[in-house]
Amino acid sequence: MSLPVVDLLVIAGYLLGVFGLGCWFVQRSRTTSGFMAAGGRLPGWAVGLSIFGTYLFSNTFLEVPGKAYGTNWNAFAFSLSLPLAAWIAVRWFVLLHRNSGSISAYDHLEKRFGPWARTYGLACYVLIQLVRVGAILFAVSLVLSTLTGWSHTTIIIAAGALVTIYTALGSIEAVIWTDVVQSIVLTTGAAILLLLMLFDMPEGPGQAVRVAAANDKFSLGSFSFYLTVSTFLVPLLYGLFENGKNFGIGRSYVQRYHASPSTKQAARSVWMGAMLYLPISAAFFAVGLIAYSYYQSHPELLVQVEAQVAQRAVDAGEAAPVMTDTAVGDSVLPEFIVYGLPVNATGLLIAAIFAAAMSSIDTPRNSSATVTLLDIYKRYLKPDCGEHESMAALHMSTAGMGAAGVAVALALIGTESVLDAWWTLSGIFSGALLGIFLLGVVSQRASRTAGLIGVGAGLLMILWLSLPRLENTSIVSLSASLRNPLHEHMTIVVGVLTVVLVGLAASGLTTKNSAPI
Repeated sequence: MSLPVVDLLVIAGYLLGVFGLGCWFVQRSRTTSGFMAAGGRLPGWAVGLSIFGTYLFSNTFLEVPGKAYGTNWNAFAFSLSLPLAAWIAVRWFVLLHRNSGSISAYDHLEKRFGPWARTYGLACYVLIQLVRVGAILFAVSLVLSTLTGWSHTTIIIAAGALVTIYTALGSIEAVIWTDVVQSIVLTTGAAILLLLMLFDMPEGPGQAVRVAAANDKFSLGSFSFYLTVSTFLVPLLYGLFENGKNFGIGRSYVQRYHASPSTKQAARSVWMGAMLYLPISAAFFAVGLIAYSYYQSHPELLVQVEAQVAQRAVDAGEAAPVMTDTAVGDSVLPEFIVYGLPVNATGLLIAAIFAAAMSSIDTPRNSSATVTLLDIYKRYLKPDCGEHESMAALHMSTAGMGAAGVAVALALIGTESVLDAWWTLSGIFSGALLGIFLLGVVSQRASRTAGLIGVGAGLLMILWLSLPRLENTSIVSLSASLRNPLHEHMTIVVGVLTVVLVGLAASGLTTKNSAPI
């Protein structure tokens, strides 16, 4: 399709504004401290909005409404885990990282368990973030190509170059302040969608609630204690451990703790990010729920969406899917943005999707550059490098991460199954990383050997739990007796607990080399 000139101007104006804002901070990023932690001068509320913006990446904008459309509110239990995860982070993680004396999250792991732990941590982070950036660029290209008619390659290269340049020039301060703007734009976009669909219901806004309720769309899932299906408890536990991983060992989060002027401000930023996301997450679920009612009340529009879904499958050389709610859920919102919005609003919503994508890409690039300098260059190559050389390493690694992310996104065009396999494998390693971090937090007696034993046991457990997903990507083939009976979201829960419990047990059999926290 061809966008109206007004919409194109809105998109261009927004992108230029964000780029200019990022470049505004170039004068404050001429030192390593300014580049990596903004000199510790950013207010807690801005850091909190940045944390909030990181959660609201492009998949939240599109996948959450699609999930609510196709199923119900069961996945909202993930969001409900955030307050408890934030409390744990404020109670232990923020203080631990602020008192460590290092911006590196993995310096603590080396002090606690030895060089192997640091190397393991940084390798997991860099590889996961590399593919994460590529995956986000690829996902955004899929959506924006549908909305604008632009090619995937053009969108990926343009978005990747834009974010890389302002991140390299403006540092973490540029990242955080642009995240503030982008989180506001994204929230505004969600509100526009919500209101437009609500007031376009044939019988008024109340009809949206009635239709959704009649089809059990408000359900949070079963409140039983079964862990083999997605009961309410499963996404709640998954969210607690996944959010704990972000707050505890997520390099971009640890970097934000140091960007705040005090531990108190850093703690406030965690609470602000978590508590803002809770109602906004509910709003995105509401968007999906109302979209369901909207298309049920406009069957002629639903037929158009189904035709578009079928055509895309044919274009990709696949069989047209059975048109269930789940099959069309991810497509209803893009189709509504294209055909259901007035001029100007379409441009703003596309800008909001760009905002979500950039908010998810700029932080990994800055934090990966920090990891490259502190955990690789200074740790293994040149510990005594000066300020000028350090800044050169930060800029080069930012550019390198940007180029690599674009390359990954381009490579994913037409090969989505590769991405599924990678996310499964990366989950195996990152789950064990959270386990070793928690082991060091809960036990001062855990030795280096115990930590290594715990990680080994955790990796084996997570690998076994992940086998069904690997089977889906044709990497392995399993007999029924070997399949993990638990829901896939329980993988990180069981894996982390395995690392901690085995590590604690091994601590009773090993001595020495145990450094207190």
